[in-house]
Amino acid sequence: MHVAKIERKYGGRTYVSYLLRQSYRQDGKVKHRTLGNLSHLPGHLIDLVSRSLQGQVFLAADEAVRTLDSKPHGHVEAILTTFDQLDLQGLLGSRPSRQRSLVLALIAQRLLFPCSKLASLRYWHSTTLADELEVGDASSTELYQALDWLFDRQQDIERKLARRHLAEGGVVLYDVSSSYYEGRKCPLAQYGHDRDGKKGLPIIVYGLLTDACGRPVAVDVYPGNTGDPTTVPDQVVKLRDKFSLKRVILVGDRGMLTSTQIDTLRRYPGLGWISALRSEAIAALIDKGLLLRDRFKDVSLAEVASPDFPGERLIACYNPELARQRGEQRQRLLEATQVELEKLAAQVRRRTKKPLSAADIGLKAGKVIGRHKMAKHFQLQIADGSFSWKQDSAAIKQEEQLDGIYVILTSEKAEDLQAAQCVRTYKSLALVERAFRCLKGLDLLVRPIRHRLDPRVRAHVLLCMLAYYVEWHMRKALKPLLYEDEELEQQRRSRDPVKPAEASESAQAKKKTHKTAEGFVAHDFRSLLAHLGTHSRVTYEVTAGGSKTTFRQLSQPDEIQAEALRLLQKPATQPDP
Repeated sequence: MHVAKIERKYGGRTYVSYLLRQSYRQDGKVKHRTLGNLSHLPGHLIDLVSRSLQGQVFLAADEAVRTLDSKPHGHVEAILTTFDQLDLQGLLGSRPSRQRSLVLALIAQRLLFPCSKLASLRYWHSTTLADELEVGDASSTELYQALDWLFDRQQDIERKLARRHLAEGGVVLYDVSSSYYEGRKCPLAQYGHDRDGKKGLPIIVYGLLTDACGRPVAVDVYPGNTGDPTTVPDQVVKLRDKFSLKRVILVGDRGMLTSTQIDTLRRYPGLGWISALRSEAIAALIDKGLLLRDRFKDVSLAEVASPDFPGERLIACYNPELARQRGEQRQRLLEATQVELEKLAAQVRRRTKKPLSAADIGLKAGKVIGRHKMAKHFQLQIADGSFSWKQDSAAIKQEEQLDGIYVILTSEKAEDLQAAQCVRTYKSLALVERAFRCLKGLDLLVRPIRHRLDPRVRAHVLLCMLAYYVEWHMRKALKPLLYEDEELEQQRRSRDPVKPAEASESAQAKKKTHKTAEGFVAHDFRSLLAHLGTHSRVTYEVTAGGSKTTFRQLSQPDEIQAEALRLLQKPATQPDP
C-alpha cells in the first residue's frame, strides 16, 4: 500500500487528492486499487501515513528519546577555530603529540575559565573541550609534564612569533609588570616593587615584548627583586641574537629606558629607541631656558635641543586638559594634607602636661605629608612641644611649570620618523598595558602563581601569554560584535598625537544604543564568549525494538553565534599597521 498524490486541472484550477491505494499485478500489468481518500486529513498526518507505509517506525518522543547530556560547545568551537586560523598547533610543535594537545587544552581553558592546572582537569569535562582535543583521560602528572614540554620549546615558539610579526626597521614595544606569589618555595618569588596591592607577599616580575600593534611575541620572567631597567639588556640580546633583527626601534617608558640603559642601546648600531624624560629632567630644561611654556601658545608640540642629550631628539608636548587635571588634583591633595597638618598642630598644642617630643612630632608629620606625597610642598618647623608649617610656594610654582608638559626622547632622525608619529608610537605603549590588564584581570588570571619550580612558573607565564595571543586575534576578528572601536587602528595613525583620544561616532553609537551597526546586541569579550557557550552539543538516546542507540546533535546557533563563528573563520583582509 502507498499514498498516491493525484493532481487534476479543471476550469483553470489544479485540484490535489491524496488516495490510499494498493498495487497488484493482473495479466502481467500493475494496477492500483483505491482503498480510501485521505484528502480531508491535515498534511502532517498524510505524511505520517505515507512514511509509515514505507516502513519507517515512529515512537512517542517522551518515551523513546532521552537527553543524556548537554555540553556548551560554541565558545570551544570559536577558540579552536582561532587556533586553526593562527596555526597555533604548528607554533607549538610541528608534529602532533600528547603534550601538544594538552598545552592547547590548557590555553583554551585559560580563555574559557582561567583556573589552576588541577581544576582544569575537572572543567574540561564541563564543555566539549576534552572531547574535541581528546584529553579527557589526562592526569595531573601529564599536565605538569606538558608544562615542562612547553618550557623547553619557549625559544622556538618566540622565534616563530618574531618571524611572523617582527621585521627589520619595525617598532617593538616593551614593558614590565609583576604578580604576587602565594607560597615560599619558588626561588623567583622575592620581595620587590608590588604592583598588585598585596602587601606582605613576594612577587614575580615578567617583561612582555610585543609588536607595534600590541600583539605579544615574547615574555621573560625575573625574580621579584629585579629592577625594571635591568631587564632591558636581555631584550636587546633577544632581538639581535635570537631573532636576528639588526634594525628595530625599541619603545619603553621613562622608568624603563633610563640613561644607563640608553647607553647600553648605543652600543648596537641600528638599534633605535623611543622613551620619555622624567619630571626632574624636564624641570632642568625649563630652568636652563631650553623649554618655555610660551612656545605652546599656538602649537601642541615642539622640538627642542639640549647639550645634555647629544644626537637625540627631544619632542616637547603640551596638553592643556592634562595641565588642568594635574593642577586641580594637586590643589585637592594640598588641601587634604593641610587639614591633617592642622589636626596635628592642634594635638601638639593640647599636650601641655606631657608635651610631644620633636621625634614623635616628626614621625606623625612624616606620615601626614607622605600620605598624599606632598612633602616637597610644605616646610615644617618641629621642636619639643612645638609644631608649625607653611606651604612652599616656590616649590608649588615650580611644579606648576611642568603641568601638562611631557617630553619624548628618541634616537630616530626627523626624516625617518616625524615628531607627531614619534609621539604616537610612544603612546602605543598603552597596548602593552592593555595586555597586562588582560593577563592580570578576569580574562586570563596569570595570578595568583602557586608553582614551586622555576621552570613551571616560567611555563605558566608563557601559557598565559599564548592565551592572550589568541585573545588578541579573537578580539580583532570579533570587533563588529563588541563594544570596541572598529576605527581605532586607523585613527591612531592620523589623530592629533597630543590631544586626548576620542571614540569614533560608530563606537559612541554602540555605547548609546547597545547595538552594533548590523543591529546585533553589542557585547564585551567575556559576555560574547558566554553567549557562544549556550550553543550546545546534545547527546540523545533512542530506544526502539528493545535496542538503544545514541547520537549527538548541535543546537541551532542564533544570529549572533553564527555571525561570531563566521567572523572568526574569515581571513584578515587589512594589513596590520
